[in-house]
Formats: sequence, C-alpha cells, structure tokens
Amino acid sequence: MSRKRRHNALGRAERSAQNGSRAREAILEAVRRAGAPFAPLPSIVGATDMGTGEALTARFMASAQAASATVRIVEAGGVEAAVREAFPGAASVASASPAWGFEQADPAAEASALARLDVLVCPGAFGVAENGAVWLAESGMGSRVAPFLAQHLVLALDHSAIVPDMHAACDRLETFGEGYGAFVAGPSKTADIEQTLVIGAHGPRSLTVLLT
Repeated sequence: MSRKRRHNALGRAERSAQNGSRAREAILEAVRRAGAPFAPLPSIVGATDMGTGEALTARFMASAQAASATVRIVEAGGVEAAVREAFPGAASVASASPAWGFEQADPAAEASALARLDVLVCPGAFGVAENGAVWLAESGMGSRVAPFLAQHLVLALDHSAIVPDMHAACDRLETFGEGYGAFVAGPSKTADIEQTLVIGAHGPRSLTVLLT
C-alpha cells in the first residue's frame, strides 16, 4: 500500500471512530435528558419460605427429582455401597475423591477414555433447594470434562450443605477460592429434534444424588 493510500485509510478510520464517539455521546445525553425515574432494586423474597432442616432437604429432593435426577438418603459412610448397589453391572467406577475405594479419576485422561467410564462419583460442595442443582467444584471433578463425559454421574452431598435459592448460592460461591465449577441439575437433556425430550444425548445418561 502506498503512503498516500495508507494515509487516507488511517484518516477514514479516525473519522469513523470520531463519528461513533459523537453518536454514543448523543445517545447517552438523550438518556440523561429523559430523566428516567429511580427504581430501587426489588427485595429478595421466597428464600425463607422453603424452611430449614428437613423441610429444606425435602424441597431439594423434590426439585432434583423434577429435573430427572435420582435422589437417595444414605449414611455418611454408605456412599460406596450405595453406588455399587445402584450400578451392579458397572465395569468401571472412578472418583475424584480418595474418601471412597473407587479407582481414582485421572486428571490427564483423554476424553475418549472418560467417555468409556461407566460411573463417576464426585463430592458435591452444596445443593440448591430452589432448583435441585448441586455445585460441583473443580477440585471434586477429577478433570473439568469428566462429569460431562462419564456415562453416569453420582454426586455425594451433605444434607446440611443445602441452601434455599440461587441468591444464597451466589453468596456461598464467594467463599470458594477455585476458578472453575458448575451447577449440575439432572442428567443431560435435549428436545431439539422433533421436540421430543431425549435424556443423556450429550452428557451423562443419569444423575444420582446421594444425601448423607
């Protein structure tokens, strides 16, 4: 490109940027002149309506089951036995936690190997009664993709770690120092094809939540 053409191109770019800046300022000034009335943020309601203790646990179970998850209450030391009972024919069961006697999930495993995993057992950080979701922190996954590639996902969750709603869940997240995690609610679902609901098409075929 010649010096003259380059100079003209830079000039057009500068004029375009200036025009865009003037247009933006004109829009903002029009908004300021409109003087929209101040509207306070709405108050958060409903969190206390879910109760505490057993009532909160019951609400979580109902929400999780509505999302097609299976929920069972087990003893604190009964997670391993419950998993083997629920999946008696599983050839491969892995976990990201050393608390159970399963094979340890390999953080460096190839995606193809994780997709052949029958059952992945992960510790859930906390649950949300409002929608039955469980927060799964990265440290409990084994690898970031493992919970989404295993055939069946099992989350062990302390029933005392259930919060009422997503407002409380976001407050809880502020105490986590990890940079990645996911809310998991039910197995994967899609209804893109002929509006027919298909479960497990692009992720775990089932989700089981074991409440301890």
